[in-house]
This record gives sequence, C-alpha cells and structure tokens, in this order.
Amino acid sequence: MTILLHPAYFPNCVTMAVLARGQVIWEGWDNYQKQTYRNRCYICTDRGAQMLSIPIKHVGGKTGRQPYRDVRIDNNYLWQRQHWRGLQTAYRSSPFFEFYEADLRPLFEKPFTYLMDLNLHTIEVFCNLLGVDFPTESTQSYEPEPQQHTDARELVIAKGSKIKDLPPYPQVFQERHGFVANLSCLDLLFNEGNRALQYLQNLHTPFSK
Repeated sequence: MTILLHPAYFPNCVTMAVLARGQVIWEGWDNYQKQTYRNRCYICTDRGAQMLSIPIKHVGGKTGRQPYRDVRIDNNYLWQRQHWRGLQTAYRSSPFFEFYEADLRPLFEKPFTYLMDLNLHTIEVFCNLLGVDFPTESTQSYEPEPQQHTDARELVIAKGSKIKDLPPYPQVFQERHGFVANLSCLDLLFNEGNRALQYLQNLHTPFSK
C-alpha cells in the first residue's frame, strides 16, 4: 500500500526514512497549517537545535485557511541567504558539506513562488543525491481518512512530535550537546555522506514495512 505524506521543507530523518523505504504519494489537497514542517526544518548549531523558517504570505480577511498548494513564499525577506549562511556556519566543518555544497547551493539562490513547489524540489534534489526514486504522484482530492493509502501525514506536525529516540550518528557538535535526533535530512547528509541512505533504510518508523 502506498504511504501518504506531506511535502516538507528538507524533511527530517523519520520522514525521509519512510520515503526511502516505501512507495509514497504526496498529499496535494490539504489546507495549510501553522507549526508544521511545511515551512520549517531544524539543524544543529553550536547552540543546539535551530529552526530554519520560511516566511509565507498569509491570507487575510475572511478567507482564513488556504490550500497548501496555493501558499506563496514571502520573498521580501532574505530567508534563502539566511538559511544558506546558517548551514555554512553549522556544517562547514562537517565531513561532507563541501562535497554536496555545489548541489545544494542553487536551492538557496533560485527564487520560488509557491511553498509546495520549493519543498518538492528540495526533496527531489535530496533523493537524487542518495540515489532514491523521487515520488511524482499526488492525490487528486482530500480524504480525512484515506482508504487506499497508509496515512503518514502526521509526520509533518512539528509541535509536540514524539519521535525522538533514534539511533545516533556522529554530529558536529555532539560533544557539546549530545546526539540531537530527527533533525533535517541535511544534518544526516553533511555528517554521514553516502552512508546516509543506509541509515535511513535501517531506521525503524511507525510506518516501516
């Protein structure tokens, strides 16, 4: 059975493990919600876990909610420059940052209009770096309780996530903070390089087959 996921911004390790091991279909018809990994990810700096957040253009007036696929990025903020500098500062001393730098830098230079387009593109680039097939199928309608797919959409919720007890891998600031689990897949990539795929494939998740 296919697994239903939300496209997130540089997804965390658990989400990428689901993607690396199963047949995934993207949720394309939900409404945007705050405090999710749709517009944020977490990296580890010398101060511990740090959030990288993408500013969005909120819908005002009586409209309220808006479909995730219609959410626009607020590019009046120089968020791409901020995120890239944050990654450089956090991972310039990691074993594999320089190896992947040229592949990832364009994501922080090319302007994107829609948040979902950006997220799908970041995931596609990451899949290509790992040699994992990138899912291209999306839902055609919204189902509160999907009948044809395993529902893993809860993985996009950032607040109060209970998935934290994961096998450690070496991290840049591990001696200072200990192992910080389930960060963005970027943390895993910069620290583990081509071993990242094996880590993801061996990672047990609530949706592992």
